[in-house]
Order: sequence, then structure tokens, then C-alpha cells
Amino acid sequence: MAGFCFMVMPFGRKDSHAAPGTGPAEVNFDALWDKAFFPLLKDLGYTPVRADEESGSLIINQMVQRLYYSDLVLVDLSVPNGNVYYEMGLRHGMQRRGCVLVAADWSRQLFDVAQMRAIRYSLPVGEVDDAWGQKIRDTLRPVIPRMRDAISPAFELLPGYPGKVDDSYAEGVRDQVDALAAFQAEMRALRALPPASRHRQVAPLRAKYAAQSSLPAIAIGVLRFMVNSVEDEAGWQEILFYIESLDGTLAQDPYVREQRALALGKLGRSLEAITELNGLIEANGATSEREGLLGGRYKELMRAAIKSRATNEAKHFRSKAIEHYERGMMLDLNDFFPPCNLPRLYRARGGKGDESRIQKALHVTSAACERAIARGTENEWVRPTLLGVAFDLADADKAEELANIVEEEGAAKWAVRSTLDSLEESLAHVNDNGTKGRLARILERLRQASRCQ
Repeated sequence: MAGFCFMVMPFGRKDSHAAPGTGPAEVNFDALWDKAFFPLLKDLGYTPVRADEESGSLIINQMVQRLYYSDLVLVDLSVPNGNVYYEMGLRHGMQRRGCVLVAADWSRQLFDVAQMRAIRYSLPVGEVDDAWGQKIRDTLRPVIPRMRDAISPAFELLPGYPGKVDDSYAEGVRDQVDALAAFQAEMRALRALPPASRHRQVAPLRAKYAAQSSLPAIAIGVLRFMVNSVEDEAGWQEILFYIESLDGTLAQDPYVREQRALALGKLGRSLEAITELNGLIEANGATSEREGLLGGRYKELMRAAIKSRATNEAKHFRSKAIEHYERGMMLDLNDFFPPCNLPRLYRARGGKGDESRIQKALHVTSAACERAIARGTENEWVRPTLLGVAFDLADADKAEELANIVEEEGAAKWAVRSTLDSLEESLAHVNDNGTKGRLARILERLRQASRCQ
């Protein structure tokens, strides 16, 4: 008899968080347990139990005891569930062996857990029936016995853990912590500088920490500062050079790959950026940011095709831009970046239903921008985007309300100069003469405010 297995997994129906087209929108984890995991563990000789089987979730002392004494803990990481991650971490710190991770093939794990080996199984359906349960069992059955003897990260990386950890490692850790604390203090001071002064600090910062660029926290911290300080094409070229100087493992970090794609796009290398983003999405999953970046690269290709009068190519690239911006919008309705790019693309396409889609995208953008401002999470593009939405919606009342705030808070905070041309373009599409006149007067007020910036 193999003993008993404690199954750590969600229960009930849960949103899969799968990227559109890659997996089911929702998973019935009770059916997954009934049809796949429970019979599989029985086949392997275990007595299977999961947290909710008795009377709801186990209270904390029972859960800790089960995690410690189980002969095997099987953890399903298919969805980002806080309890599952917490219980997995406890088991890793409790026992040297006997924790096996599994996950649906479309899932993407969070943070450092993504680096841990998990057995992948196919789950194209949200309702697991007998046939799919059998397929999942067939996939996992031969692998679980091999992986249950893998050593947990705590025991593998801390020789002597838990009772006799080698203290010779402590000095190196303290040195890393001291270096990181000093770096973070310097970064706080640099972030407090006026935006115009930050760019001058990029080269000294890179030189100062060149010897420590192999430390992920420092390398990514420098990169973030560079991205937030960039002023022109030369700055994006500096960013690309810096990324290409990083070691291979760090260069594959999802944030680093996103910034590489962004830099390539800013330098007019759209096809390379698209290749980078597609590879990133394949490896780490889609996000609203990544889909929005892809939409932007296709929009650049569309503009180039229009300029060269390649009509069919322009239509193709416009369709691809719309496709990716729409995906980004649906992945995160709180991200204003993907939907704010859609109205003009829809207007240029002028297809059936596009006017309705314009209104939907504008309302999503407006809500996302207002939410960011209310929560204090806005970046420099939120306010000008909100102005643009008011003009695109031909909402003179909202535009006037925002103009009053601009005059009160200052045009610089609203980056008014950066959006005046776009507002004028939006004004050209307003049909009602009365509304158009009001918006024209508001636009003139904004021009006047920008002159005083």
C-alpha cells in the first residue's frame, strides 16, 4: 500500500484564465477530481483525499497536519489559486520529497513557480467526462511515481535544511541583500527626479552596476529605469543594447522580452518585434499588455502599407491589429491601452457593426482610465487618453468637465500637448453641428492651457 495522498486543488467551477482559443473558459474541478485524479490515485495505491471532501475547507491545523504526514501531495496549478500556492509552499518547506505538481497544458503559472517542473496534461474541455478522465489518467500515471522522489527547492538549495543549514552560505546572502538594499535606495532617489533629469542618469547607473548585472533584481531594476526615462530613438537603442548584454537566462525573463519587443517596435523593426512577442506568448501566455503590443506592431505595418499604397496589405495588417487589440481588451477590461486603439481602426474599416464596436471600446477605455485615476495607479497616458475618449464619444459635457480639471491641475499633468492633434482628428468625425461647435471651443481652451504649460 502506497499510503495516502493529499490532493491540493481548487474545487467547484473556476475561471480558467486561459488565453482565448487555448483552453476552456471555465473548469469544473469537481468533475476533474471525480473523473481523473481520484481514480488515478486509487490506481496508484493511495488513499486519496482533498481539502473540501469533509465539511468544506479544512481548518488550518488539519490542513497543516495533512500536508506534513501525507505520503504524497499532488498539487494542481492549472489556475492561479492562492490557497493552492500557499499549501504547495508549506509542503515544500516540510518534507524533502513527495510533492508532485500537475497542470493543464494551456495554463501559465505565476512568478517563480513557473520555473518548477510540472506534469502537463491535456484539458481542452471544462466538463471532464469519463473519456477525458481516462486520457488524463493515462498521461499522469507513468510520470507521478518518477517525480514523487524529486527534492523540494528548500531542501535542495539549503544544504542541511531544516536543522543543520550550512552557515557559510549566510555571508554571501548578506552581501547580496546589502547590495540590493543600496541599489533600491538609489532607485527611490532617482525615481523622485523630474522626468527631464532622469535620462542623464541612465549611463552612470548602467556603469555603476555593470558588475552586478547578473543579479536579476538589479538588472531588471536598471532596465525599468531606462524604459521610464527614455526620450528618443537613441534611448530605445540603448535599451536594446542593454538587453542584449544580459546573460541568456535573464534575457528570457518575460518582462525583459516584453521590453525588447517594445524597443524593436520603437526602432521600426516591427516584424522582429512580432516574432519576439509571439514567442513570449507561446512560452508564458497572453496578457493584455502583450496583445496590445502586438496590435501596435501590426498598426505600424498598416501605416507603412498605406503610405506605400499597398491597399491589400494595409487591410490585412489592420485586421491583425484589431484582432490583437480585441484580445487584449478581453483579457483585462481594466487595461485602457488595447481598447483605446480600437475606435479609429474600426472607423477606418467601416464594416457592419463597427459603429457599435467603437462605442463599446470607448466606454471600456473610459471606465479603465477613470478606475486608474481613482485608484492612483495611472501612468502618464491615462489622462490624455480620457480626453481623447470624450472627444471620440462626442460627449461635450464630459469634455468640458475634463477641460475644467485640466485648467485646475495644469496642462502638463494631462500631457495636453501630446494629444491636441488627436483631439482635432476626432473632432472631424463629429456630425452634430451644435456638439461640434462646443467641442471646438473646448479644444481651443485646451490649446490655450497648453501654451501656459
